[in-house]
Amino acid sequence: MASRYGSMKQTEGFGPSGETIMDYSIYDAIRAGFKKVVFIIRKDFADNFKANFENKLKGKIETEYVFQEMDSYVPGGRVPEMRTKPWGTGHAVLCAANVVQEPFAVINADDYYGPDAFKKAADFLLHGCNPDTWAIIGYQLDKTLSSYGTVSRGVCKVDADFNLVAINERTSIYNDNGRVVYEEKGEKVEVPANSSVSMNFWCFHPSIFDKARKQFEIFVEANWDNLKSEFFIPLIADDFIKREGGHIKVIPTSAQWFGVTYKEDAPEVKASVTRLVAEQVYPAALWS
Repeated sequence: MASRYGSMKQTEGFGPSGETIMDYSIYDAIRAGFKKVVFIIRKDFADNFKANFENKLKGKIETEYVFQEMDSYVPGGRVPEMRTKPWGTGHAVLCAANVVQEPFAVINADDYYGPDAFKKAADFLLHGCNPDTWAIIGYQLDKTLSSYGTVSRGVCKVDADFNLVAINERTSIYNDNGRVVYEEKGEKVEVPANSSVSMNFWCFHPSIFDKARKQFEIFVEANWDNLKSEFFIPLIADDFIKREGGHIKVIPTSAQWFGVTYKEDAPEVKASVTRLVAEQVYPAALWS
């Protein structure tokens, strides 16, 4: 809902011909070999999304729309009476279960990931993904910060074989005179600037859906009275690693991430897109 941004940033135009950040992600995905895009949205956003994407994507990539509704996959369809907050990113992925039967990637709609990330994801999904092995694209921490406020980042702990061990959620991360720090109990704690962080670019085998469904049912029961609880993707990943013995490869990318956390980020995002167009990474009119 973009509470910090103040408007629906997923459909805001940042490119020279009104392209959204999502347009660039879809364009990069097509170039990398992806064949289908699934929009996971609320039902009341559907008309807006279809008007924005259907015509320009027709003939270029298959499209599907699924709705993340409050009662989706909730046992018995019964939702806590006072709950208004969506169930979270893990629940959003689960909502795509009926339209995804192949290895797939998951991204945020309002983040720019870069062509390199999609190429590496496509290569993994084609050649490395299986029921026991998933992946996450790892971004360099200092290439994911905002100039206008603190951010939350999942810092990846990785073993010698580049397998994910854990994701440590750090809130209030920012650049402090050349150091990257986060605040904990009123103290500044430095984080290596080249730490690998999750920007929610995941590569999954479709077997994740059965695991997610079972975990979500348990989560709902355990958090029935916690109206702000969220079923995040890392909860699924953590269970996959620790209880099932699965592996999640951390695939590094040197790409510069950017996104729109704050309204003040918008001019910088537009400038970044303009720079990429000038460097001929993208055409000025993306879909013409």
